[in-house]
Amino acid sequence: AHRAHASTEGVTKFLKPSVCGYLLAKELQYLSGAIDDPVRPLAAIVGGSKVSSKISVLESLINKCDKVVIGGGMVFTFLKAMGKATGTSLVEDDFLDTAKKAMALAEEKGVELILPTEIVVADAFAPDANTQIVAADAIPDGWMGLDNGPAATEMIMEKLADCKTVIWNGPMGVFEFD
Repeated sequence: AHRAHASTEGVTKFLKPSVCGYLLAKELQYLSGAIDDPVRPLAAIVGGSKVSSKISVLESLINKCDKVVIGGGMVFTFLKAMGKATGTSLVEDDFLDTAKKAMALAEEKGVELILPTEIVVADAFAPDANTQIVAADAIPDGWMGLDNGPAATEMIMEKLADCKTVIWNGPMGVFEFD
C-alpha cells in the first residue's frame, strides 16, 4: 500500500514473518495479466493528487497502454505545464517538467493522453464551498479544481468505450468530504 495504515503497515511491526494475503496475491496476478498480456485497446485511469507519487506508475503505463486518462489533483499540474490557468488548484510546481516529459512520452509512443475538458471548481476546500463548472482551460483566479465536470466524465467514457481492458489507480477527484 502507498499509505502506512495500521492494517497494512503497522501490523508488520508485530508479526514475524508478515506477508501479504491471498487477496493481494490474486489482485497482483490479475493486474500482471492485464498489463503484461492485455486484450487491446488497453487504457489506464490514473488519479490522485500528486504527480510526484504517481510518476513512475504513469511512465510505465504510458509505455504499455493505448490510452491514459489523467485525473484527480494531478490534472492541474498537467494543465499548468500546458500553460493553462489553474487558479488556486493543487499544483506541484517542482513537477511541471515531469508532466511535460510524460506528455512528450505519450506523444512519442502514440498513446492518447486524456485530460478532462471541464472541471468542477470551488472557492474553498470545504463541503459547503460555492462551486461552478468551467472549461478546463478557464479556471478562474481564486477558485480551485476539485473534480471532473459531467461533460468531462461523458467524454472520458466515450474515449474508453472501445477499450477491452481498463485498469484504474487512484481517485479522480476530491473524496474527503462526507
